[in-house]
Amino acid sequence: MHLIVDANIPAADACFGAFGRVTRVPGRELRRAHLSDADALIVRSVTRVNEALLADTPVRFVGTCTIGTDHIDRDYLAAHDIGFASAPGCNAEAVADYVLAGLLNQAEREGRPLLERRIGIVGAGNVGSRVQARLEGLGMDVAVCDPPRAAREGSAGFVSLDALIERCDVLCLHTPLVREGEHATRHLLDARRIAALRPGTWVLNAGRGDCLDGDALYRRLARQDDITALLDVWEHEPGIDTALHARAALATPHIAGYSLDGKLRGSLMIRRALAGQLDSNSTLELDAICPPPAVAGLTLGQALPVEEALRLCARALYDPRRDHGALIRRAAAQGMAQGFDACRANYPQRREFATLTVRLESKAQTLAAPLRAAGFRVSVPPGD
Repeated sequence: MHLIVDANIPAADACFGAFGRVTRVPGRELRRAHLSDADALIVRSVTRVNEALLADTPVRFVGTCTIGTDHIDRDYLAAHDIGFASAPGCNAEAVADYVLAGLLNQAEREGRPLLERRIGIVGAGNVGSRVQARLEGLGMDVAVCDPPRAAREGSAGFVSLDALIERCDVLCLHTPLVREGEHATRHLLDARRIAALRPGTWVLNAGRGDCLDGDALYRRLARQDDITALLDVWEHEPGIDTALHARAALATPHIAGYSLDGKLRGSLMIRRALAGQLDSNSTLELDAICPPPAVAGLTLGQALPVEEALRLCARALYDPRRDHGALIRRAAAQGMAQGFDACRANYPQRREFATLTVRLESKAQTLAAPLRAAGFRVSVPPGD
């Protein structure tokens, strides 16, 4: 069996080598010629998988190690009896880490406590529901807009997007890209809704770039400069709008879910799906391919303010300002499109909050609940 695997998918040999020969190809460079003798194709979101790529190839299985599937022509796969699998939820914890770290940084920058802000979550799927759970666990005022879930489950617990905009001063977008239909999300946050944002609102997009009208957001920022943009996803990636990039308080290259843990979960989910298609009982667990974290624990000996403690623990593992700066430097040296992809291709190892155990001495034990809510492990020494 011959498998073509995106070069940026980690542990490809460990995950897929048992099935046959593995060839690594950069995702944006994948062409039909690479698939002339391939039985399986494993990709990420940067590769469009459609008839143009697959026609007249022997590929019988396609897997994407991502939550989203808008880059896959699933109708074509089904019509040609090509097996398919994605990895929903694989990096949801990493994105929730990114959101919390980004919001904590912005609160520090503005000198206003994050915990006093009213949060609106747009899209409460694998990622949005985790963000909701963490922020509510911290005691924050959270409202949720998710029309597909409201249609299935009833309206209790959900509000409209316009009501969310009126009520909240932070909007976190976590919607998939749906181009057509009753619940289409392309430009969900359009010019009218961007104009309606209250002064002081933060807009964080870690879902899909096309769900937000980037031109309208830029015009609001350029004209009034009274809202804040925290953007990980963009229209026209990797050739993103440099003017909007320059106006964003946090501008990162679609890496919110780029934890090592999340990437490896995605690889293992596709491995399991492929094994199922092949009627193989080959098994592999995350612990077997995931190295120990460089920072596995820290000790807090004082009762710090909650947000200070959260920032300290978050930065022990991840600070999104690093990625913001890296994109600026790469774009200046290589141009935006090449710099954007270079950041992703050369991304440093990052671990999730849950890999950090925070030991709380007696004076710091009031921090146990918020640290657990934020996603960290907490250890209280016996007898304290």
